[in-house]
Amino acid sequence: MALITRVSRLFQADFHAVLDRIEEPGVLLLQAVREMEEELARDEQRSKVLQHEQRQLMTRETDLEQSLQDIEKELGTCFDAGNHELARTCIRRKLEAQRFGKHLSRRQDALKDTLDDLNTRIRENRARLESMRQKAELLAGETARPTDDWSIPEVCVRDEDVEVAFLHEKQHRSRP
Repeated sequence: MALITRVSRLFQADFHAVLDRIEEPGVLLLQAVREMEEELARDEQRSKVLQHEQRQLMTRETDLEQSLQDIEKELGTCFDAGNHELARTCIRRKLEAQRFGKHLSRRQDALKDTLDDLNTRIRENRARLESMRQKAELLAGETARPTDDWSIPEVCVRDEDVEVAFLHEKQHRSRP
């Protein structure tokens, strides 16, 4: 049984080694960059949609405030005329408008929190994307250069260079 397990592990390890050689890290990194760009674009689009919704809510709140002022004037007119039935109708409209205003305010707060979180995530993702792009550029630069050249570079030191360095060291050491 132990022999079968060992042979199985051997084949599995060889299979993984073959897969590792087939997969090119540069290609995988470029694919990851593309996926990050797509996700960032989706988040930016969602941010624009949420900002538009936020502007619409602000407009609705402004309109609602104007409606409440109009209802107040109508309510004053109803009480001045002694029409209590019509005043009750105005009060009902006023209460509905106030409750709707509270709903809009809660929605505005939730939208602001969502938008803040999304913008934070966008900033973080932009930084990660830039880092991934730099890594991809480095990897592309490394693959363009021959990496198998392990020969010792030719280093030539001339006699004149040795003399200049000697004089420099001598001056440096002779100073107190």
